Amino acid sequence: MFVRLITPNVQAYSGVMYPKENDMTAQALAAVALTAALAPALAAPVVEYRTLDVDGIQVFYREAGNPNAPTVLLLHGFPSSSQMYAGLIDALADQYHLIAPDYPGAGHTQIGKDVAFKPTFDNLTRVMTRFVELKGLNRFALYMQDFGGPVGLRMASQHPEWISALVVQNANAYDAGLSDEIRHNISSTAAGLNAQTRPALEGITSAEGVQFMYRTGLRQPQRVGPEGWTTALWGLQNPANREIQMRLIADYHTNLALYPAWQAYLRERQPPTLVVWGKNDPLFTAAGALAYGKDVKQAEIHLLDTGHFALDEETPAIAAHMRRFLAGLPAGK
Repeated sequence: MFVRLITPNVQAYSGVMYPKENDMTAQALAAVALTAALAPALAAPVVEYRTLDVDGIQVFYREAGNPNAPTVLLLHGFPSSSQMYAGLIDALADQYHLIAPDYPGAGHTQIGKDVAFKPTFDNLTRVMTRFVELKGLNRFALYMQDFGGPVGLRMASQHPEWISALVVQNANAYDAGLSDEIRHNISSTAAGLNAQTRPALEGITSAEGVQFMYRTGLRQPQRVGPEGWTTALWGLQNPANREIQMRLIADYHTNLALYPAWQAYLRERQPPTLVVWGKNDPLFTAAGALAYGKDVKQAEIHLLDTGHFALDEETPAIAAHMRRFLAGLPAGK
C-alpha cells in the first residue's frame, strides 16, 4: 500500500514522506495521519459463528457486519458450506450485513435425532425460509451458487417481497446452462438413491468427484489452495451428511421442472440482478449465465475466467462488482 501523507514541513524522498528532523509536530501529525489511513485496511471484520434452532435442526451460520446495513444472504452450493464465503465476508463486512448458513447435511449444521428430515430441495427451502423468518430478515440481497440457485429461486418466487437484489454465481435456471456432464448425472440418478444409482452418486461425492468440481476450469490452479475441496470432503466423511447429499443430487431433476416458474418470476418481478459466473464451469455453462439477460432486461452479466467455484480465484473481482451494484440498496434488514 502506498499512502501519501500531506503535512506541513514534510519532505519527500524516494516516494516516502519524512518529517524534518527538528519538527516533532509534523512527525506527530504524520504518525496520526498514517494510522488513520491504515486503520480500515488493518481492522479485521468481526465474524460471529452461531447456531439457530430451526424446528430441531441446529443451523450453523456465519454473520458479520452492521445489522442496520443492507443485508446479503449467502446460499452455498454442493458439496460446500458457508466456508466458501469466508473471503467474501471479509471483503464486504465493512459495508454490508452478511449471513451465510449451512444447509442440513452440510458444514456444521446438525439435525436433531428426533427430526425426520427428508433430503429434497423443497425441504431445504423450507428450512432456509424458516431460518430467514426466525432471524427476522424481511429485505435482503440473495447470493446464490450451485444448490443455492434452486433453494434461493424457490424462496424468491415464494416471497418476492424479501428480495432487494439477486447475485447469481454459477447457479443455473435455464436448460441452456446444463452441460452434457450434468445432464447425464441428472438423468442417471433421477430414480433416487438405490442399488442401481448408488455407484454413480458415490462417484460424484468421492474425492475425485469433488476435486473435479473445484479444480476444473481454474485459470491458475497452482494459486488456489486445497482448503475448499478438503473442507467439502471433511463434511462428506460424515455418513449421514453424505447420504443427504447423495439424495439431494438424486432430487435435482425436480429443479428442472421449476425452471419455467423461476423464469416467470424473473420476467414479472425484474429483480436487480448481478451475474458473476465462472465461464469455464464444467457443469453449468456460460450459456446459463447469459440466459438471465433474456428475462431480466437490466441484468448485469460478467463471465469470469475461472470455474464452478469462482470465489476461489475471483473474490476481489466479485466483491468489487457487488459493492458497485448493491450500492443503492436501502439500509436495514
